[in-house]
This record gives sequence, structure tokens and C-alpha cells, in this order.
Amino acid sequence: MKVVINSDYGGFSLSDKAVERLFALKKWKLVKQDRDSGFTLYYKDYIGEDSIFDERDLERDDLDLIRVVDELGDDANGRFASLSIVDIPDDVKWHISEVDGLEHVAEDHRTWY
Repeated sequence: MKVVINSDYGGFSLSDKAVERLFALKKWKLVKQDRDSGFTLYYKDYIGEDSIFDERDLERDDLDLIRVVDELGDDANGRFASLSIVDIPDDVKWHISEVDGLEHVAEDHRTWY
């Protein structure tokens, strides 16, 4: 199984080019809103709080996300991101752990507090 992670400090994010390619692959209607801050907000279908696209909500094993990162390489990286694709065994239950934006895939285990 392939999983997309951010492999450097900074945090997971997609470039504008990557977001646009992802929307095209998923056949979602892309609505963009340029902000005075220089950032662009992306919406799925219409402008509204309930339709804001947040790449952090994506499943990291999403086949379209993996394809975008594979196709675009470094051009898929958002601000402060360095995305990579890691292979893990298909039968492993996993989660993503991160420290200051640097991520790794870890096998699930039990934890008590």
C-alpha cells in the first residue's frame, strides 16, 4: 500500500497545481477564491463554509492523491511541504505521526493513559 506523507519539517500541504489536478481526477467542480493575503481558498462545487477544501482531510492512501504526488513530484509540494510516497505492507493497520510537520507512518498499537 502507498501512503503520502510530508517528509520534512513544515507540514502537509498541496500546491495550487496539485489541488487543481486532484479536482480534475476526482471530477469535482473547482471554485477558487483569491484572498488578499495571497492565499487561494478552494471550494468543492460552490463558495460556502461547508464546502471549503482542506487537503488535510484527505485519506493519505487516496489513489488520486498518490497519483498527483507521483505525477507532479516536487511541484505537488505546498508551502513548507516536502511530500513523498512510502510503501507499507497491505495488511498493516497504520496511522500518521508527526512532530513539527515532519511525518512518518507508524503501525497501530494499543495505548492507555
